[in-house]
Amino acid sequence: MKAIYFLASVFLILKAQAQQQSGRVVYEFTRQIQLRVAGGSGGMEQSPPPPRAHVIKLEVLFGNDQMLRQSLVDNTMNDFAGNENGASFRSFGMGDDDITWINFAEGRKVEQREFAARLYLITDSIRKQHWKLTGESRNILGYTCQQATTTRVSKRSTISMENGVMTKKDIPDTSRVTVWFTTAIPVPAGPDYQGQLPGLILQIDINNNTTYKALEISQKTDLAAIKEPKKGKKLSAEQFKKEWEKEMEGMQRNAGGRRVMHIGN
Repeated sequence: MKAIYFLASVFLILKAQAQQQSGRVVYEFTRQIQLRVAGGSGGMEQSPPPPRAHVIKLEVLFGNDQMLRQSLVDNTMNDFAGNENGASFRSFGMGDDDITWINFAEGRKVEQREFAARLYLITDSIRKQHWKLTGESRNILGYTCQQATTTRVSKRSTISMENGVMTKKDIPDTSRVTVWFTTAIPVPAGPDYQGQLPGLILQIDINNNTTYKALEISQKTDLAAIKEPKKGKKLSAEQFKKEWEKEMEGMQRNAGGRRVMHIGN
């Protein structure tokens, strides 16, 4: 009997050691964006067009208790075609040089962000949410995934200009987040909310308008590529937020009396 227990223990240890600890995942990121055009004929705001879908692909490499998220080179920004009304619009989504690196053992995150033709290095810690396991499960790419939910409460700044008058508002922003993760790959990596759940995140839904969906998973990855980015002006997350707001205010001033598109969910 002792021999049976011993063999069972060895089997469980070998099974745990055999679980995937490194790999690569390709995700599709989709965000539904509502555009509102201010400053139309007679100073009236035009009726908002239907929401547009902004879609890109990104990859997550993980291994050695670290992960790296970056955009794939085949991404294009052509999802806002058809804007022939002369409105001014710029998108500040994920750039080709944007990188997120996380060291799970240290709880440390470094983001390389491209903004206003400059590179920034933003350092922060892993900020954890309070997650609730719902008991629901589903199969994604052959992996059994569990569902977890959380509510994220924050504030977001909106800057608009109409008839030469600039207005800045801080708006409460409450997001309902649903994720699907698999403990078959016991690495807390993912396209977002990394370091918070005991398994790889394969799908995320935020307010039913922003999603990350895993398209493919590979056990092979370039471990040498999973390294901390070094290029850019070093800032804390709070310092970068102030820099972003300052730059956006300057762009709105330069817009003058032209029509400006406001982006909202």
